[in-house]
Amino acid sequence: MTIDETTSAPQTLFERATRKAINDPRQRPADPTREKLLVAAYEQFCIDGIAGASMEDVAKRAGTSRITIYRKFDSKDDLVDEVIAHELGRYFEYFRRAMTEADTFAERLVTGFVTSIQQIWSNPLIKRLIADDPALVPGLVGGGGGRNMHAVSSFVAAALHREQDDGNLDSSVDPDLAAELIARITGSFVTLPGGLVELDDTEQLEQLARQYLLPMLKVSVDR
Repeated sequence: MTIDETTSAPQTLFERATRKAINDPRQRPADPTREKLLVAAYEQFCIDGIAGASMEDVAKRAGTSRITIYRKFDSKDDLVDEVIAHELGRYFEYFRRAMTEADTFAERLVTGFVTSIQQIWSNPLIKRLIADDPALVPGLVGGGGGRNMHAVSSFVAAALHREQDDGNLDSSVDPDLAAELIARITGSFVTLPGGLVELDDTEQLEQLARQYLLPMLKVSVDR
């Protein structure tokens, strides 16, 4: 399953990163200088925040010139977009690796749920975004006129469809609807932290998934 590329609406950061993860998970930046600038920009944004970091700061950290960074990125907004998309792409790669280590469908669901929340929430750049501009972060998931949520749901749905094809997910479960529910639940934890659930508590998140997520998908713990 792939994300539909025929939409005429502009892609959001989440869509671009998710599409790359789903349709071409092995894709890597072909330009070493561009990759070096992305890494430097990520580090600079984590230190100074996006608003506080300049293109010149990033170029200096990467060991390149101001002219070079503007050859690779048209503007600071373009650089910011690429850095966030790059980080999301790295997250999806981590997610895929974590899933391959789980032996059962139930374990994959629990691992996916916990990984999704903790890897995004613990990312230094996301933490900096939350600290600098809390209103921006919910838009990463809920923005784009609903297309960000669709992008995340499509990623989850692709995995659920494979599990159903393999006989692991009950045929009465709608993978697309279940994927949207999972995306909305995990998205709310990341963008609206606080309450009774401690996002750093792996054991609590695992128990939450076993007690509520597995029954919702009609999956037994030992399946």
